[in-house]
Amino acid sequence: MEILPLKGDHTQVHNQARTKERKKERAILFNQKKKKKEEEERKKMDVEKVFHMTGGVGKTSYAKNSSLQKKACDKVKHIILEAVEEVYLATTPKSIGIADLGCSSGPNTLSIIKDIFQAIQSISHKIMMHRRHHPHHLISDEFRVYLNDLPTNDFNSIFKALPEFHRLLRQDKNKDNNDGLIPSIFMGGYPGSFYGRLFPNSSLHFVHSSYSLHWLSRVPPALYDKEGNSLNKGCVYISESSPEVVQKAYLNQFQQDFSLFLRSRSEELVVDGRMVLIFLGRRGTEHVDKGNSFFWQILSRSFAILVSQEKKRQHNNNSSNKRMTIERKHAKKKKEERKEKERRT
Repeated sequence: MEILPLKGDHTQVHNQARTKERKKERAILFNQKKKKKEEEERKKMDVEKVFHMTGGVGKTSYAKNSSLQKKACDKVKHIILEAVEEVYLATTPKSIGIADLGCSSGPNTLSIIKDIFQAIQSISHKIMMHRRHHPHHLISDEFRVYLNDLPTNDFNSIFKALPEFHRLLRQDKNKDNNDGLIPSIFMGGYPGSFYGRLFPNSSLHFVHSSYSLHWLSRVPPALYDKEGNSLNKGCVYISESSPEVVQKAYLNQFQQDFSLFLRSRSEELVVDGRMVLIFLGRRGTEHVDKGNSFFWQILSRSFAILVSQEKKRQHNNNSSNKRMTIERKHAKKKKEERKEKERRT
């Protein structure tokens, strides 16, 4: 004899199946919304607002951790000073405009400005001593120094160091026993991205940028597929495991950014102006360079550790909250049982 299921059993099975479908649909919808939100956040992330070197003068500040950049700048200082001399002799400006792009907030900023100032002063002094032979040369009695970095840069640290900077210039002037007063120096902070116009037309004679132009204007959009998933999983830059599309994405973004940088500076520099740009490169044609990739590997590991620690902290907090909730429920139950017992007695 065949036993037929009751009508209620059919309804119960149908409801369970429908509940599973709804849960699955909700999970899919949740993941879609999550990916869409992450994609929107990436688009909203403005590098100018969130990216900057660590300010101040603490142990982790850029000021205390920029000796590598200082060494690189010192190695090419003779190139910088030669370029400054060339532009000064070629343009003989009464007022000379100098820009440091990506100045950050450490001692390196004012150090290179001091070297440039002293180099021009030395040339000016030589011209004054031989003015009969150079009657067409003017002496610069005004320096305009434009310090540029992103708006979140710690410009205050630079401004606080200016009194000492001027004192050292006066001190050096007295040591050299040069005739005449120190030229006027007008220094200002100019926040904004150097991937675009920053200054008026033909306002600069010399542009300096050190360890800045290897930073891109944004995360290359081509690093993500149509669904917003990363194509360079587990990495923060080009690594040996990165697919070729990742290398092309970074290359295309750099070409766009650097072209815009050069177009912008071509408008701002005077005729016969000069630029000295120092930034990271690679020795060969391979995108993965052992010298540079070492730093990115350390950075990747640091991020992985931070994420792991945050996940552990959240897990501990959740476990603690669950334990407290259980303890509260247990205490509440005990209290209710005690009241019930007292009521009965």
